[in-house]
Amino acid sequence: MKTATFTAFCFFFLLSPALAQEARRSVSPTNTPSPEASDTTTVASDYRMFPGDKLRIEVYKDAQLSQSLQIRPDGKITLPLVGDVAAAGQTPTQLRESLTTSLKEYMTNPVVTVIVVESTPQSVYVMGEVRTSGPIPLKGPLSIMQAIAMAGGFSEFANKKDIKIQRQTGAAVKTLTFNYKEALDSNRAPLLLQAGDVVVVK
Repeated sequence: MKTATFTAFCFFFLLSPALAQEARRSVSPTNTPSPEASDTTTVASDYRMFPGDKLRIEVYKDAQLSQSLQIRPDGKITLPLVGDVAAAGQTPTQLRESLTTSLKEYMTNPVVTVIVVESTPQSVYVMGEVRTSGPIPLKGPLSIMQAIAMAGGFSEFANKKDIKIQRQTGAAVKTLTFNYKEALDSNRAPLLLQAGDVVVVK
């Protein structure tokens, strides 16, 4: 009898790690994210979309209108019924509202979701009389003075009083003027650059 009891005890002892592991799995929270769930690209709610961004447009209960799209170089996407829609420069929320308004002509109470599946790496460009011309990655707020510093600073012949910033605004290009010398002597907020801005130092 003692031998049988000892054998049963040893058998349970050998199995107990596996049983404990199974028990831990059984009590794990069901809402624990899987590795696959973390692969989805997320962007800030105030993110402004850019040409090249890949989107997923979902229209509730309408498989034909629900599509995966990429914002074209002209800043637009094309959706059935709606046609061409400006997307670049808008937030996903703004685009969703625009599509919802347009689709109301064709359906009752459309429910639209806009997801940025993949965002395009964004840059600003510094060229002209700087040490190193070229693109500068835009990974957060970036002032024009920081961009010039990242380009190696001014060359010997740079005109620091008349720096131009070319900014795409829809179909037009807006030109801003920046005086580096005045900025050094003032307490004004720094001039922040936007994705795609071209800084020209003469």
